[in-house]
Amino acid sequence: MTSLSALTLPDHTQLPDSDGTFVKNLQEHPQSILITDSIKPVLEKLHPDSQYCIGQDSGIYGRLTDPPEKGAEAPDWFYVPNVPSTLNGKMRRSYVLWKEYVAPLIVIEFVSGDGSEERDNTPPSQGEGGNVGKFWVYEQAIRVPYYGIYEVAKAQVQVFHLVDNTYQLMQPNERGHYPIAPMGVELGIWQGFYQNAELPWLRWWDIQGNLLLTGEERAVNERQKRERIVEKLRSLSAEQLNALGIDPEMLD
Repeated sequence: MTSLSALTLPDHTQLPDSDGTFVKNLQEHPQSILITDSIKPVLEKLHPDSQYCIGQDSGIYGRLTDPPEKGAEAPDWFYVPNVPSTLNGKMRRSYVLWKEYVAPLIVIEFVSGDGSEERDNTPPSQGEGGNVGKFWVYEQAIRVPYYGIYEVAKAQVQVFHLVDNTYQLMQPNERGHYPIAPMGVELGIWQGFYQNAELPWLRWWDIQGNLLLTGEERAVNERQKRERIVEKLRSLSAEQLNALGIDPEMLD
């Protein structure tokens, strides 16, 4: 008789956390930081209990295969709601679907080539050597509700929404953004300077169309606001400042 322990599926500590490949270009790391940093205040409001997980170039195991890494996809960025970011006090080595049962709400791939890999819809029955297409895995195996394909070379992002078990290409709104309704945000392209590079970066906006800022950008905005207020106060007379209860020396 087979013991229960022999039937236990492996967890994140027992599965490979890398397939030996490396990041394909130097823009991927700052791009991941940009969308992670700017979305953090939104996720903190959505999850006051801190029950959410963000993965960056980390494996999602959706199928048990031999070798194990054949059953994983490693999106450049993904977000899973309502799961802890750590397990038993340790950071996840990967995200194992059969242990969590909660699929990521959104995965995003950063295209380095021609985009064919990210749009590959090859099912297991047709893949050579056990290989299957990324698009098929996200749509049919993991069933991710939103799948974004970001192409910096084309200054564009495409977002697919899972409808009736099939990905439908979303149409951008009047701002050229793609609403991600469960998160209350929009995804789109922002042309600007970040991390010493002028590029069409992938970024978030709120549903009113306001750009979601990074922590550094928020700090700069606050400093500029304070400087503008101080300049306005400096234009007042000593009598006016005293009437406001402000010591003129505080403005120096």
